[in-house]
Amino acid sequence: MPQADTVQAIRWKNKQLQLLDQRFLPYKTVYLEFGEVNVVAEAIRDMVVRGAPAIGITAAYGIVMAARERFAESSVDWKTLIETDLQILAQSRPTAVNLFWAIEHMRGVITELQGDPEPALLAEAKKIHANDIAACQRMGELGAALIEQPCAILTHCNAGALATGGYGTALGVVRTGFAAGKITHVYADETRPWMQGARLTAWEMVQENIPVTLQVEGAAAHLMQQGKIDWVIVGSDRIAANGDVANKIGTYGLAILAKHHGVKFMVVAPASTVDMTIVHGEDIPIEQRSSEEVLSLAGQPIAAVGAAAWNPAFDVTPAALVDAIVTERGVVLAPDTEKMAAMMTNT
Repeated sequence: MPQADTVQAIRWKNKQLQLLDQRFLPYKTVYLEFGEVNVVAEAIRDMVVRGAPAIGITAAYGIVMAARERFAESSVDWKTLIETDLQILAQSRPTAVNLFWAIEHMRGVITELQGDPEPALLAEAKKIHANDIAACQRMGELGAALIEQPCAILTHCNAGALATGGYGTALGVVRTGFAAGKITHVYADETRPWMQGARLTAWEMVQENIPVTLQVEGAAAHLMQQGKIDWVIVGSDRIAANGDVANKIGTYGLAILAKHHGVKFMVVAPASTVDMTIVHGEDIPIEQRSSEEVLSLAGQPIAAVGAAAWNPAFDVTPAALVDAIVTERGVVLAPDTEKMAAMMTNT
């Protein structure tokens, strides 16, 4: 497997899937072990693992364990029985298309198998994992090449090693750009309500000695007005055929601010995030999460009793606000349907 970085969110060891429980970061590092697909689906739903590429990789390993169990149950009917497990995985989170890509990819492998499925499926899951790391490293190179002079950047949520197989998408660009002297400083939105910027992005940057400053989301406009950044660099959970981008809630607002202040806006995601069956962003399903995530913090109430909360996990940024989409297949500047299709046919 290609060298990634010091952060590993997903590991396979002793026939078990190990996930770094991101709910406890940065306070403590805890790996949970999983041997059954049902609890893997719960881990995805409950945010033990998050980030579109990491969710897809986790699902692939979950299918390995499902196949092991179903083949032991019936060597004749296991392909039929495993469909229930694939549906359970598919229902864990609706927005990240990498989840569905991984399920369909593994389903295709299953169709061709004879005999014990575990070795072949495990090899495929490991290949997906390794390919994701390699893709992130390639995206890091392509994205960093777009930055013309040393500058500070702003990122939102966490699109780093924790959200991928390793190295990261948006933070992959940061890692490569910092090593090349192109990125001098990272500003990280705290990213309510799960605080991925505060807990995860800042933690990753500190681990690798990349200068990072945390800010509340409401400070982004002032930061841009002060001329302190040249780029906003984010990941994505699903990209429509026309280049509209679904990402963590708050991304759309950043894109509007960036356009007004002349700040460039870069989206970095693997090609598996591009959903060519979705014509435009309005058709991307947006996950609605529990109001309690907004009304409380670390289990403690922070809002007036009786108040309601609206908690969409993602929003959609129109392609017109995006300067560059970077995948391992190439870079699309000022994305539109024709350019996205051309990129997706570039192998």
